[in-house]
Amino acid sequence: MVRQASAWVESPLQMLCAVEAHHAGLLGPDTVVVPRAGLRPLRATRKELRRLDLPAGLVLDEPRERMPRRVQAVGDAFSGKVQMRWLTSDPGRIVVVDDGLATLRLLELLAAGPFRPLLRARATSSRARALLGLAAALRLRMSRVSVFTALPVPDELAAAVRGAGVDLVRHDFAWLRAQPPSAQGPAERTVVLGTSLVRNGLVHRDHYLRWLTDLAGREPLAYYPHRREDPVDLALIGERPGITVHDAGVPAELTLRGLDAGQRVLSLPSTAITSLRVLLGPRGVEVEPVDVPDDWWTSRAAPGLRSHLTGASR
Repeated sequence: MVRQASAWVESPLQMLCAVEAHHAGLLGPDTVVVPRAGLRPLRATRKELRRLDLPAGLVLDEPRERMPRRVQAVGDAFSGKVQMRWLTSDPGRIVVVDDGLATLRLLELLAAGPFRPLLRARATSSRARALLGLAAALRLRMSRVSVFTALPVPDELAAAVRGAGVDLVRHDFAWLRAQPPSAQGPAERTVVLGTSLVRNGLVHRDHYLRWLTDLAGREPLAYYPHRREDPVDLALIGERPGITVHDAGVPAELTLRGLDAGQRVLSLPSTAITSLRVLLGPRGVEVEPVDVPDDWWTSRAAPGLRSHLTGASR
């Protein structure tokens, strides 16, 4: 008897990509997507997805506090809860869906060998946490693992990942592209995607706000916040003339599908650039990455991290 697959998601992008993974046949005929409880963006994304024609056999469950006992698909492979679940259950095949730059970090660690602990970049970990990350890495080596991603993966890295026994599956949002366009997008010609780089302490706030102010001085802007932006920063942005701040939460891949030819999207380094190009390019919408000037970066942004962020957006 074929069991119903479970997907545990903790961000809007993870939820969207879990739907795409089911549509692509990676999870079997029946899948329940379980959102983590207490996260407003997940509630908003679930509501938006349920307005669309969901793939047959897929259920978007009510949010839960606790992860299902047996989980086949996740987005955050660096979560301690996820790693512990892998060690205390038999998930069978493990599918990891996109979670932004963390997905590329995971691929790099998997390609580097079985003894690289699965730990977040820039994280300071205790010995116990490092041991859990190592045990999770070894567990993946003993499992059938697929990484399902729309991100650009360099050929050399892709070959190394596949050489490590990991099934790297590329996708281009086939299910979402088949859905009818969303309601008409914003009236402004230029849409700016918000960033988490300021709140993460990687980019100076004053430089970023000055750039937005200068841009809005030339033309009106529609600003779509990143779900992790500081509310204080959003209030400051909303006070600037010429900038309309829209509600945050639902992924840009869903909210901006109604943009038309002649409009454009600007964004600091972000993995959303890749997916929006796939979705909006056929509509004649330009999606343009914005290079971060050297003096914008803080001392916390090491050269290697800057290069990684920029490269993932190209």
